[in-house]
Amino acid sequence: MELRGSVPLGQAPAPRPYEGVWRITVPAVDASVPQVRHGVRALLRDQAVPVDEDTRYGLLLILSELVTNAVRHAAVLSPEVGVEVAIGPEWVRIAVEDNHPYRPQALEADHGRTGGRGLLLVKSITDEAGGTCEVTPTPSGGKIVWAAVPLRAPLGD
Repeated sequence: MELRGSVPLGQAPAPRPYEGVWRITVPAVDASVPQVRHGVRALLRDQAVPVDEDTRYGLLLILSELVTNAVRHAAVLSPEVGVEVAIGPEWVRIAVEDNHPYRPQALEADHGRTGGRGLLLVKSITDEAGGTCEVTPTPSGGKIVWAAVPLRAPLGD
């Protein structure tokens, strides 16, 4: 994973050691979902991001759902998927970018269906954590689906 960006000296408080932006690009194939999930889990651990287990689990579930959606629904127009993890002083943002123009919407719960509720799950997890999620168009006609949640320090910290 590659670190992008920096804070100019004297213009902002010094970032905490875990702050930064990491971006990876993976093929739009099923095997990329666990690969990205394991990579982001390692990133959160290696950067010592102060996040409790519930928030970490929620972030990884959000990530899995967003990458799965991109692989399943956008691969025909987007052979690669961009994943960005941005960690600020008090929040984490997971973003998945593809080149497909379709803007997904969270479906309502339908207990008769076995799939199609990934964005509803993402929205629920994000809302419960006090965060936000959106779909943002890209200049190239694709989209970025993202969710940002506040960090909650592990108990005892």
